[in-house]
Amino acid sequence: MKIYIALVTAAAIQSSSATKPQLTVEVHNGNFADIEGLDPKITWEASGESGDFDLEGGVEVAARPTSDLASLPRSIWGKASREWKGWGVSARAELESDKPSQAQIELEAEHEEDDISMKITASAGKELAVAKVEGIKGFDAGDDGNSHITINPRWDVDREDGDVILGWENDKTYVEVIANRDDQSLRVSRQIDEKNRVAPFFATNGTLAVEWEREIGEDNTITTTVIADESVEIEWKDHEWTANVEVPLDGTGIDNVSMKVKREVKF
Repeated sequence: MKIYIALVTAAAIQSSSATKPQLTVEVHNGNFADIEGLDPKITWEASGESGDFDLEGGVEVAARPTSDLASLPRSIWGKASREWKGWGVSARAELESDKPSQAQIELEAEHEEDDISMKITASAGKELAVAKVEGIKGFDAGDDGNSHITINPRWDVDREDGDVILGWENDKTYVEVIANRDDQSLRVSRQIDEKNRVAPFFATNGTLAVEWEREIGEDNTITTTVIADESVEIEWKDHEWTANVEVPLDGTGIDNVSMKVKREVKF
């Protein structure tokens, strides 16, 4: 599997286009005191063609000073896709540094005209083991044709458990119901105006939450999520900057506050 990913990535690099390396720097848990609080990484992707196949590949490398060069690579991935009898099919494999002998596999197929897609997630080491299987079927509804319904059954092979996601979309409203044999949840997302979106969430296990997304400028949004009796989460995206703050509601100490700041730099 390592050879497969390397070949796909090399073919993509040699073919046509490669994006410029992208540097991302994160600050974890508000630790600004020293370099240990920083988590810089460089990602690089390339794409190309080989016969009927579109090829993609990429790597993620830690960008920190160290004498242990072998610890810098975090992941490498390769993807091959093509059209076949109206279906768009693809296979993606990824190796992570902490599991070098086991690749994560994703197989996908989509028929756009029939509004149907399927996905299989598996791991490949000494043996191939299927982890999850899911499918999505969409239907247009309503006389005006502006409504769209999706049915998304999912099965977790490892847990021997599954659920179904039902979605309904019409104009500025999206309703999502997730149901399994133990719990059910309902999420209603409504675009109030050009700059505000609100999405309340209810679950039979007692979880209550509401999400408010506010656009405050071009490529500049603040999303606040309040989970009753649990936490308040705030995400601020401003162009290449992303800041996440999570404040637990079961305590008042500042030590319980989690903060992450991320900056993407394109060379």
